[in-house]
Amino acid sequence: MSRFLFLLTVISFTTFYSQTITSPDKNLSLTFSTDKEGIPTYQLIRGNKTIIRQSKLGIELKDSPSFDKGFVVASVDTSTFDETWNPVWGEVNVIRNNYKELQITLVQPFVNNRELILRFRLYNDGLGFRYEFPMQDNLNYFIVSNELTQFCLTGDHTAFWIPGDYDTNEYYYTKTPLSKVDALFGKTVNEIFAKTVIGKNFVQSPLMLKTNDSLYINIFEAALVDYPAMHLEIDQTNFILTSHLVPDAVGNKAYMQTPCESPWRTIIVSNKATEILSSKIILNLNESSKIDDTSWIRPMKYIGIWWEMHIGKSSWNYADLNNVSLTATDWKSLTPNGKHGATTERTKYYIDFAAKHGFDGVLVEGWNVGWEDWFGKWKEEVFDFVTPYPDFDVEEISKYAASKNVKMIMHHETSSSVTNYERRMDEAYLFMKKYGYPAVKTGYVARIIPRGEWHDGQWMVQHYVRVAEKLAQNKLMLNSHESVRPTGLHRTYPNWLACEAARGNEFNAWSVGNPPEHETILPFTRLMGGPMDYTPGIFQIKMNFYDPNKTEQIHTTLAKQLALYVTMYSPLQMAADLPENYEKHLDAFQFIKDVAIDWDDTKYIEAEPGDFITVARKAKNKKEWFVGAITDENERTATIPLSFLDEGKKYIATIYSDAEDSHWENNPMTYQINTKTVSSKDILKIKLAPGGGCAISIK
Repeated sequence: MSRFLFLLTVISFTTFYSQTITSPDKNLSLTFSTDKEGIPTYQLIRGNKTIIRQSKLGIELKDSPSFDKGFVVASVDTSTFDETWNPVWGEVNVIRNNYKELQITLVQPFVNNRELILRFRLYNDGLGFRYEFPMQDNLNYFIVSNELTQFCLTGDHTAFWIPGDYDTNEYYYTKTPLSKVDALFGKTVNEIFAKTVIGKNFVQSPLMLKTNDSLYINIFEAALVDYPAMHLEIDQTNFILTSHLVPDAVGNKAYMQTPCESPWRTIIVSNKATEILSSKIILNLNESSKIDDTSWIRPMKYIGIWWEMHIGKSSWNYADLNNVSLTATDWKSLTPNGKHGATTERTKYYIDFAAKHGFDGVLVEGWNVGWEDWFGKWKEEVFDFVTPYPDFDVEEISKYAASKNVKMIMHHETSSSVTNYERRMDEAYLFMKKYGYPAVKTGYVARIIPRGEWHDGQWMVQHYVRVAEKLAQNKLMLNSHESVRPTGLHRTYPNWLACEAARGNEFNAWSVGNPPEHETILPFTRLMGGPMDYTPGIFQIKMNFYDPNKTEQIHTTLAKQLALYVTMYSPLQMAADLPENYEKHLDAFQFIKDVAIDWDDTKYIEAEPGDFITVARKAKNKKEWFVGAITDENERTATIPLSFLDEGKKYIATIYSDAEDSHWENNPMTYQINTKTVSSKDILKIKLAPGGGCAISIK
């Protein structure tokens, strides 16, 4: 008798099956089981508290019997894994990957003995699991019509959520019980151009939850490479979350061919909010780097011609729409509007500022032809990514930047005409290398072409990965905007330095903006999957400085803008304001110049989603620490023990904090700077103004 048939005989033909494993520290337990209908389920318990009640698993197929019931257990394998690895860049320089694994091979005897593997990895701080489809005679190519994964919760937990939407994640967060979620408000958020709200009770992942007995639960996914993004449908009576996949243009969810697997579904849990932030489950569930030589991958601190467009000082377009013949190919014949930001002269000014203050790079948006006539139109051919406007001399600028030891950062706004971008990527990346651009910021504003696809569907997920891979082949780095939210793929593609994929700082310039609590929620949600290019560092807080009729403003104090360089992790950090505004506050600007962008160690000191975060980070290969503390709209005192410092040594702490009368709305630009000698025995207590923060440099 074969091993397979033997296992079927001994294990499988029972009414029920159950198997439990525990985490390495024995604090978490996972139970897998099948019921009398052969439906696979799982349950997660922490200590004596149930985190996830018995929850169903399964995949529905189109035009084929589904992987949802009728299963018997063919084999069970358990193992323990423990390693440490070093990221190319990151919040820490060593990461431990320690878990107990349970592999369940399921067979459907009445569907030609089709096989499905469920793989569970149980960590001390949470769980990851995925569906695997091995190569087999009775399953080759198949279409996923739905995923049936459940997360059955134990109550009406407090949720920090944004509306489920196939096209955008650029919403501000709402805090409500699960029973009170009403995501249809997303349809009225008019500052978001391309949005497709799913329904009232649909939210996006990662979803941050807090129970009534103060447990923190984060539900997300890892290693999204060939599958649509997972949203969550809420049963608001029974508090069951069910996975909801982004469809394609004809309503299918995923096209698969064996051998293949789904992304990991993740549940991170702790009684400390700080431990949610420090979890490395998402990274550990991704494959190790596919790039052998990573010596060319370097974190960057940059400035750029960008914010001045958002505040209306400059324009992306060279000419105005009424000056343009839509068939014109000779852009030199166009009448300039006099507001174009990406000029040779202006770019040199930014290069000089970057060189003077030690910045690595300069980003320039609006440098290439095509901006006059695409926004709001579903146009296939817009940009070619190699033709500059007549007032942007790319060769002269590149030589000038090189003479100042400054790198230029490319900008590729695809206009979401993704098929156009894919046709032109090779030429565009050769152009970058020719002129010495080491990194590109991609953009996906507007509705997707191919028409009918969504930003977060399988086709687009595959595209984002193709871009990262092709850039890696050319030894170029990536910063993607308006893309699907990251799921730890920067471990696999460390040239993928950052993403936007959330509501960034620019919304403060021209909309209702980001409420003061926004930056205290993002690390618990969007940043769980990877660093965000949030573009902090705005010093001119109120927009009426530029136009007396404007009422918009940044919803933080100036000191909080400094603190964001520490609390909002990214190896690609922008000093986003105009150089002219930094010249007025060079004392505060010193922190932006000093703060590191790559780290040896990170200590999350105190945190509460929606309220406050305090974090300390040790600069890579230096004996320097930087601390950031932020609050929501409420004043509070940050308590910062300095026990992370070396014992017996003295340090100089430079503290950038809110002034006594600072307030995010009424008086946002006042701050104070103090220095003091500190040691590991000291505890700093620093007042944070409403919407405020503090930043500390310790050397």
